[in-house]
Amino acid sequence: MSRAVLAVIPARGGSKGVPAKNLAPVGGVPLVARAVRACREARLVTDVVVSTDDPAIAEVARGAGAVVVHRPPALAGDTASSEAAVLHAMDAYESTRARPVAAVLLVQCTSPFLTAQDVDGVASAVVEGGADSALTVAPFHGFVWRGSAPDPAPPAGGRSSGGHGVNHDKATRPRRQDRPQDLLETGAAYAMRADGFRAARHRFFGRTELVRTDAARVLEVDDPHDLARARALAPLLDTAPTALPRHEDVDAVVLDFDGTQTDDRVLIDADGRELVAVHRGDGLGVAALRRAGLAVLILSTETNPVVAARGRKLGVPVIHGSERKDLSLKRWCDEHGIDPQRVLYAGNDVNDLPCLDLVGWPVAVADAHGSVRAAARAVTATPGGRGAVREIAGWLLGEDLAPSA
Repeated sequence: MSRAVLAVIPARGGSKGVPAKNLAPVGGVPLVARAVRACREARLVTDVVVSTDDPAIAEVARGAGAVVVHRPPALAGDTASSEAAVLHAMDAYESTRARPVAAVLLVQCTSPFLTAQDVDGVASAVVEGGADSALTVAPFHGFVWRGSAPDPAPPAGGRSSGGHGVNHDKATRPRRQDRPQDLLETGAAYAMRADGFRAARHRFFGRTELVRTDAARVLEVDDPHDLARARALAPLLDTAPTALPRHEDVDAVVLDFDGTQTDDRVLIDADGRELVAVHRGDGLGVAALRRAGLAVLILSTETNPVVAARGRKLGVPVIHGSERKDLSLKRWCDEHGIDPQRVLYAGNDVNDLPCLDLVGWPVAVADAHGSVRAAARAVTATPGGRGAVREIAGWLLGEDLAPSA
């Protein structure tokens, strides 16, 4: 019988720093789902388990493709260790699957920019490299200081006795290239030989391999400020091809109009008529999407003849003058038998946020409002009105806009 390489993602419901932290979206995807996705895309991982006490987390985890193990209350409190949750998940997995675990991974969903390569790196160190345990680390070049404890009888003003250098002599300031290379534990992914982990009951034992990762991706979400930084960074770091939708992921493409198919400017002539500029490449992209069999809809808050005229020109239906675009989108999906999770919605401003929350593929154009970029699962490199829709069509169909056979 083959032995499993099991990735365990602990994700309890309680969080003091950020309420419902493990469900918080980054780049439009809940943290727990991001971790599941990275593990499922890893070459060596055979099974992914989410250990949780929270029904909402369990539902999201199953939707992302993980097996859910219910964590008992004794292991769900603030004092419960991650090791205890992993050991419980291993036992639950082996008892239900009747398959022994060769190596187990501890993967933290509070590291939003974990990649499948990171997961494979620690797994490979144990499964293929003979290490007993492994962890992700990143190069670190800072001077670390530690403050001294306050004096038992501090002088006036309550000052401590000062600080001292931890990884350096404070009397010298060597150049970075002259100092030993320090490595920072990222907290993202660990791998352990299963039998050794059961014996040691700790994630570090035997020969521990250090697996380097990209320092730019190191971020742990522990408080609201961390979450805000993660959301701001997501459009910059979630640009790998695996983060972009493909034709097989999507049944429909729904497009906002102003600021998405236009540059958000309006020209008004002497008679009060409004004129906007559109991009010919966007029209080419819409035509290719329709040829590929994808449903296309233009959805706009504005009631404007130019929106309807653009729809007629492109040969696609238009819903405009909608005060609740999300309700209009949900009704349209119901009428056409389309699962919202298989809809790509592209927008640029805050009135698009409810639609972005509804669909499986929320997309922001490059110059979208910051809150829209933060809620998006993918962000175009092209601004609205300058070929962003053509770029989206290229994601789905390839640069030549020819769907795969």
